[in-house]
Amino acid sequence: MNKKILVTGANGQLGMTIKELFSKNDDNLDFVFVSKEDLDITNNENINQFFINNKFDYCINCAAYTNVEQAERTPEIAYKVNDAGVKHLAIACKVTNTILVQISTDYVFDGEKNTPYTPNDRPNPINEYGKSKRKGEEHIQDILKKYFIIRTSWLYSKKHGRNFYKTILENAQAKAELSVTTAQTGCPTDAVNLSNYIINLVKDTTVNYGIKHFCDEKEMTWYDFAKQILVENSLIGKTNLIKADNYATLAKSPKYSVLLM
Repeated sequence: MNKKILVTGANGQLGMTIKELFSKNDDNLDFVFVSKEDLDITNNENINQFFINNKFDYCINCAAYTNVEQAERTPEIAYKVNDAGVKHLAIACKVTNTILVQISTDYVFDGEKNTPYTPNDRPNPINEYGKSKRKGEEHIQDILKKYFIIRTSWLYSKKHGRNFYKTILENAQAKAELSVTTAQTGCPTDAVNLSNYIINLVKDTTVNYGIKHFCDEKEMTWYDFAKQILVENSLIGKTNLIKADNYATLAKSPKYSVLLM
């Protein structure tokens, strides 16, 4: 019997990557992809009715508010989606016996460690985005027994959405000078690799619910990542890449947010 899987936030870079890789419904998996226009997770009544009508086995929640800077200015928007919206999903999943796969973030940590964070480390977010994502995690842990919370870091797609990889590439191709910080260290994660991890988790019959960490394995600064992007695209030396010791932002960011899988 096929597993029926709902993917929310289908127009984001991760949702689009999952759709590109797996929408042919192979491996006994039947996908339903919904954007915010199709299903707004902040609308509790619509969420409940949608789940009752469709009977999903899994819900992969790619819907999130991810504008870290704007979340400091208007935190209520971030909490509406990442906190209350996730709570609505968790309740609907409990009522319909659906397994929730929630995509979370390295920003639930404060970045004060100098060794990789494990799933058992205590979260301590230092900006509104991270706090809103942590609230979503807490709702899931309070409401559900069958769930996966997957924390990832520095997510990017080479094809979909707006992200650091594509911004650096576009600016380099326009021969713009690039000033990139060395003050943060993490692990850039390709949405293709995260998508494969998520689907393998769904297909795995040896269930081990709970919090998971997934990121690509190479630890680096944002400057290192920018340099890697230029090398990959044969643009090194064709634009001026400058190291910046700091990067002025409204939101505080973890200085070190490497995740241990």
